[in-house]
Amino acid sequence: MDLTFSPETEAFRAHVRAWFERDFPKDILRKHKAGEALTTADVRKSEMALGAKGWLATALPEEYGGPGWSIEEQYVFDEEQERAGVPTVTPMGVIYVGPVIYTFGSQAQKDRWLPGIRDGSVGWAQGYSEPGSGSDLASLQFSATLENGTYTLNGHKIWTSAAQHADWIFLLARTSQEEKKQQGISFICCRLDAPGVTVKPIITIDGNHYLNEVIFDDVRVPEENRIGEAGKGWTYSQYLLGFERTSYARIGGKRAMLRHVREIATATPAGGGDRLIDDAGFVRRIAEAEMAVDGLEMTVFRILSALSQGGSPGDAASTVKILATVTHQMITELMVDAAGAYAQPHISFWSGQNDPAGSAGRDIATYFAGRAQSIYGGTNEIQRNIIAKKVLGL
Repeated sequence: MDLTFSPETEAFRAHVRAWFERDFPKDILRKHKAGEALTTADVRKSEMALGAKGWLATALPEEYGGPGWSIEEQYVFDEEQERAGVPTVTPMGVIYVGPVIYTFGSQAQKDRWLPGIRDGSVGWAQGYSEPGSGSDLASLQFSATLENGTYTLNGHKIWTSAAQHADWIFLLARTSQEEKKQQGISFICCRLDAPGVTVKPIITIDGNHYLNEVIFDDVRVPEENRIGEAGKGWTYSQYLLGFERTSYARIGGKRAMLRHVREIATATPAGGGDRLIDDAGFVRRIAEAEMAVDGLEMTVFRILSALSQGGSPGDAASTVKILATVTHQMITELMVDAAGAYAQPHISFWSGQNDPAGSAGRDIATYFAGRAQSIYGGTNEIQRNIIAKKVLGL
């Protein structure tokens, strides 16, 4: 396998890097690098800056407004975006529901929803998990009752990322009771400001607000907001999850985190003392994490190769999900150990601290947030079952 990029791709890399350094909003970069929470206005400003350049919905086919990049260019762009410290693009529109809309939606739905996804002016959230229906998603009980061309939605979605910034939510709802629980589920879109929708924040262990509960009480939605056929939502959701799980890789971000660990390990501690870089055991762990990132990257390349042939990530995306989340947790554990004693005040009070290490608060918050990675998007245990059954045929 030749892992070098062509001169043309490297020229593309230089162009992307220069744009991020010169033209991306500096105030957004400053806030994100400082670990400050972004407001809804910040999120819109960040994503609309990319959208105005045509670089937000990069995974969309050219016929639906994507930039028409090669697989290599897409990969290089993702690397440079993370290298520049640009906030992670909210994936629910451009990576998750966008492909479902252009693959299974009507022309009217494509015309209605894809423009706002492409330019970043409209935010989306994903309504899958429910209390009691997480990894066993097919057991969901959220209901949508159709009468005279209108669905009435009732139920409770939970762990809903970025709902506080979103205008729309796409969700799975049970529209009929069937013998097989994966049947009778439909894929429906709803405005989050519709009467009867309540969004409640969930503050996570890192002290931040990423997640929400979304409660629906007799919310009325026109039938035209259902994507595809009634009862086929499970099929569409599995198509979507392949793109979601592949998106977890974030190779560039992981390499940036490892560079950060090496910088801390190389520095002399405040007040003197031994450097971590002189600790053979710690250096070995860094090397192991770097090899894990290399292995993850090879796996992503294999999936990208399949995508270049017109396929979808499919069940192999479960491999990326496991490797990406385990590797992320390896790196954040190094970050905690590198922070050392400076991390201790942040275990309970990780905001507003002035630690001599300069980054312990952010690193501890990153560690805490990363503990959830092996749970959301389908737990790693579930992903291993998928690989055993559908990839290995066991």
